[in-house]
Amino acid sequence: MASVASTYARAFADVVFGARMDATRAIGGLRQIAALVEQSTELRRVWENPAVPADQKRKLLDVIVQRDGIDRPVRNLIAVLIDQRRLPFLPRIVEQLEKELDSRMGFAEAQISSARELSDAEKRTLEAQIAKVTGKKVRAQYGMDPSLLGGAVVRIGSTIYDGSVKGQLERMKEAISS
Repeated sequence: MASVASTYARAFADVVFGARMDATRAIGGLRQIAALVEQSTELRRVWENPAVPADQKRKLLDVIVQRDGIDRPVRNLIAVLIDQRRLPFLPRIVEQLEKELDSRMGFAEAQISSARELSDAEKRTLEAQIAKVTGKKVRAQYGMDPSLLGGAVVRIGSTIYDGSVKGQLERMKEAISS
């Protein structure tokens, strides 16, 4: 099922870049509609019900789009999802679209764990080093893990850079035991 979300996300990313849309605004519009669908059981039932005529579903969508100021391409994607009975995939499509747009714009998502809270200067230095290694702009999310003892662990996708004291101790233990 991930391929369904990926397919729609890649296609919509093409639209975003082809129409030179504001990617943040497009994601925001999709998130708004996803939140409405999640919060409103009645809306979800109408849009997912095959007995409700497609033109009525689109009229309802148009009212929401106009009220919330959502861009036309976003409206069109939602209409396609409704018509193709793919609306349940919307949250995963938004998630995949964010990843696709980040990739195309040269961003890397980094999850950074450290033993203590890092200062702003340390964060900037670390992000600069990650950018140098990956060749991409970095969007970092920080967390604390006291078990690291010191240093930091950086995860970008499936790649892990372990610069923690705990990791160094484990590597030393393996070297000694072998």
